Amino acid sequence: MRSSIAGVIAVALMAAACGSDNKPTSTGSSSADVRGQTITLVTHDSFAVSDAVLKEFSARTGITVNVVKGGDAGAMLNQAILTKDHPQGDVLYGIDNTLLSKGIDAGLFESYTSPELGSLDNAFDVDRDHRVMPVDESDVCLNFDKRSQAPAGLDDLKTPAFKDKLVVENPATSSTGLAFLLATVAKYGENGYIEYWKAVKANGLKVDDGWDQAYNNDFTLGSGGTGTRTVVASYATSPPADVVYADPPKTTTDVGVVDDACFKQIEFVGVLKGTAKTAAAHAFVDFMLSKAFQEDMPLNMFVYPVRKDAALPYAFTTYSAKPAHTVDLSQDQIRAKREQWIDDWTAAVLG
Repeated sequence: MRSSIAGVIAVALMAAACGSDNKPTSTGSSSADVRGQTITLVTHDSFAVSDAVLKEFSARTGITVNVVKGGDAGAMLNQAILTKDHPQGDVLYGIDNTLLSKGIDAGLFESYTSPELGSLDNAFDVDRDHRVMPVDESDVCLNFDKRSQAPAGLDDLKTPAFKDKLVVENPATSSTGLAFLLATVAKYGENGYIEYWKAVKANGLKVDDGWDQAYNNDFTLGSGGTGTRTVVASYATSPPADVVYADPPKTTTDVGVVDDACFKQIEFVGVLKGTAKTAAAHAFVDFMLSKAFQEDMPLNMFVYPVRKDAALPYAFTTYSAKPAHTVDLSQDQIRAKREQWIDDWTAAVLG
């Protein structure tokens, strides 16, 4: 799930390496070496953490973390690559598996193996050189307004019943949009996905730059309250968010999830190459993998923790949808074809 906060925000946070069971981290430097340092976290607009967790974090190291939010993950990564010779920060969080090879091939990250790694689900540790490490996972799926007609699958979006009902994110600027594009490639194949997109375009498709605009402004259940689109490319964790943020409160969700061609999205954190504050950057990475942060994450960013011993909140265990099947593409496939797929999509849908 992506938050509704937009723009570039810098806030001072106090950070600490409170790993699992609050054990010290093996950064190769004592806590005295990092106390009083300031590092910058480059991230997307959805990054959020509870004040209480940050206070515990600050009590253990005294590292100040300047958080710079740079839009959707796609826009954030593009900016990081453009400025890599003079990096904007020390740590980057929010690059996902749709964009991972782009960041790695650009040489953005220094390798670091956190002592917290053994507590994570190995299935999400896709970069064995540990230039990045997994922080969270979620499923990009079609969401629909239960008060309207439910699509049985992606093919329904081509039919007259769903004319002018679908809104998606631009895969060139949005990681959510890119994940949904990759889902259609996986479902229909390279010889069929463009024909699918041409069909939904002809049926009144709307394209927004990012998740916030698509979900909150154009989706009928968005926080803007003026949306007219009953189907949106979003997340299987949208239902708990719908309940948690409901005003007035409610105990059932109006957000449905289409269990067809959902794409598993994994987000990562990495130390930016060139940082002069390596030990402090390592401490912050350890914090993001710690049990405290991992258990705090679901109700702040509406994603699943990748830590095996992290407990889920009631809203997730009660309302979140877990697709029975997800589609997938390998990192080699994504690396080889991502830009071509985006260009072909752009020509077919926006051209």
